[in-house]
Amino acid sequence: MTRVLVLTSSILGGNSQALADHFSTLAGERDGVEITRRDLVADDLPHLGLPELASWQVAPEERDAEQRELAARSDALIKELLAHDVVVLGVPMYNLGVPSQMKAWFDRVLRAGVTFRYTENGPVGLIEGKRAILLAARGGEYAGSELDSQTPHLTHMLGLMGIGEVDTVFAEGLNMGEAKHDAAMNEARQAIAGLVERL
Repeated sequence: MTRVLVLTSSILGGNSQALADHFSTLAGERDGVEITRRDLVADDLPHLGLPELASWQVAPEERDAEQRELAARSDALIKELLAHDVVVLGVPMYNLGVPSQMKAWFDRVLRAGVTFRYTENGPVGLIEGKRAILLAARGGEYAGSELDSQTPHLTHMLGLMGIGEVDTVFAEGLNMGEAKHDAAMNEARQAIAGLVERL
C-alpha cells in the first residue's frame, strides 16, 4: 500500500487546487494507493507564536493543559506526515512565495529533534524513505528564473526533514491568456499522469 498525503493551500480554490484534484482522482483509481487530503486553508492554522513554540520544549508529561493543546497541533501533523509515503503539495504562487497557510504547516512539521536534528556538520533530516511532488501553479512564468524563490524554498524545507526526492510539475503563464492557460494546465495534467504511474 502506498499512502499519499495531498496538501492544498489555495485561498481561491483555483488552478493549484485543480491540479491536486486531478492527481487525487488519477491516484485514487490505482490499486494499492490510499489518498489523504488536507486543505490547509480550511484548517486555518494560526501563525506560529512563542507559546506554541515553547510548548514543544516541555516534556509531554510536564505540559499544562494549554501547552498540551498547543503541542497537539504539531504532533498531529507530524504523525500524519510520517504515516504517508508520498506528500503532494498543491502550491499557488503568492507574491513570489508560498501561501502563509502552507508556511504555517511547515512551521509545525519542521521541528528540531523530531523531524531533523542539528549536528556539528549542519542539520540532518530524520525522515527517511519518503518522496514529495510539488504541483506549482503560477500566473506568470518564473521557473528557472531568479524570481522563482518558491521552488528552492519548498525543496529546502522538505530536504531539511530528509525528503530529498522531489518532483515538480509547473503550470505557468496561467494569467497570460486563455490559450496559454489551457495549454499549461493540459501539459501539467499529462505530467501528473506520468507521476501517478510511478506510485
